[in-house]
Amino acid sequence: MAFPERTTSRRTVLTALAAAATAGAPLAGQLAGAGPAYATGDNDLYDNNTDLYTSTEHPVVEGTDYGRRYKLHQQQDQFLTKREPFKKTAVMAIHGGQIERGTSELCLAIAGYNPADVNTPLSGTVYDYWMFEGMRSANNSELHVTSVNCDDHVARGIAATHLNVLSLHGCQYSQLGMPATAVRPSTADPKLVVVGGLNGTFRKALVTELNQAGFPAVDAFDPDYATNLKDFAGGAATNICNRTAIGAGAQLEITEDMRRSLFGPLENDFDWKSGRLATWDENPRFTAFTDACRRAVATVEAGQTVL
Repeated sequence: MAFPERTTSRRTVLTALAAAATAGAPLAGQLAGAGPAYATGDNDLYDNNTDLYTSTEHPVVEGTDYGRRYKLHQQQDQFLTKREPFKKTAVMAIHGGQIERGTSELCLAIAGYNPADVNTPLSGTVYDYWMFEGMRSANNSELHVTSVNCDDHVARGIAATHLNVLSLHGCQYSQLGMPATAVRPSTADPKLVVVGGLNGTFRKALVTELNQAGFPAVDAFDPDYATNLKDFAGGAATNICNRTAIGAGAQLEITEDMRRSLFGPLENDFDWKSGRLATWDENPRFTAFTDACRRAVATVEAGQTVL
């Protein structure tokens, strides 16, 4: 899940509570000074990736609590008389693994790789990717760092050297507050994709391709939804999806019901990495979803020139 701005970490709120309790001061005044508060579970324990990687207050271990994976494809231009192609798009899952389940597998497949074997390309074009993945058996939500605070050096470096970033996120349909008057998607169907980011062309291509493939999707900037979806729009320039060479990108907020529908029919098929890796290629919806995203990437790339 991505928020456009978040100035208060869970740590700041808890510190304010503790200070108020100790001093006997009114809690309201202490919290007001701490900045805007968010619902329980929506506040990050860590201020940014740097804080997560280096924290002594809440230490974590790479390879045990979390992991990072990326791939940059070797490219070179050694010719003075012609231009060699340069990759324009990277795919990211900054809350992958067990944090926002299913986003790692989708990231790899959209990038053109087998989710169960990152060394095996699927057919077609391959793209660069970056993923941060929760590896715990529980409490992975504590590893969430909101999009605007993602300061991992490799992630930012990849974003800055590409024209496009497609960032994948997970959310709950109930969090979206979709207006009751919405004609589509039906409020009775919680399978939905909210398309955000500052690249309007990219957003339009994603909404079009996903809807045509049978996956209800809405543009977070659509006037019919903008008020309700402002926290899911990826509209901040500092959002990792917008830290591209052109200052704009795209993100998908995919409801859990939609993500579950892309894997196997059993509960554990989605809940654990082993189940997702075992069933992604058994469900035609998974491939249909990732193919729709790849067509949208191809559409936006076709209108772009690397200067």
